[in-house]
Amino acid sequence: MLKDHPKKHKELIGLMEQLGSKIPDTMGAFEQLHISGIADGVLNKKTKELIALGIAITVRCDGCIAFHVHDALESGATSSEIAETIGVAVLMGGGPAVVYGCEALEALEQFSILSD
Repeated sequence: MLKDHPKKHKELIGLMEQLGSKIPDTMGAFEQLHISGIADGVLNKKTKELIALGIAITVRCDGCIAFHVHDALESGATSSEIAETIGVAVLMGGGPAVVYGCEALEALEQFSILSD
């Protein structure tokens, strides 16, 4: 295992809470942006989480991968949908996206084990 994505997800939640206590206005605004941005609209939450995951892979954000694999699964995404999202990210991001796509696949496997 390269990384423990469920552990990373949990640690980041704690760190974001700490950051929120230091800069509550900024983190509160970010939380509202996240809630608004991911809410069902013309695109449903699952689709938006898959888009966010694709972006996370292409910009090489470890914590974002953990969050958006987790949240995509919670939004009803299937393993196959996440795998296809990884494929689109590889198309758009090239070699580095392959490496981070592997991390997203590892996160999917780890979160799937937890939900069984």
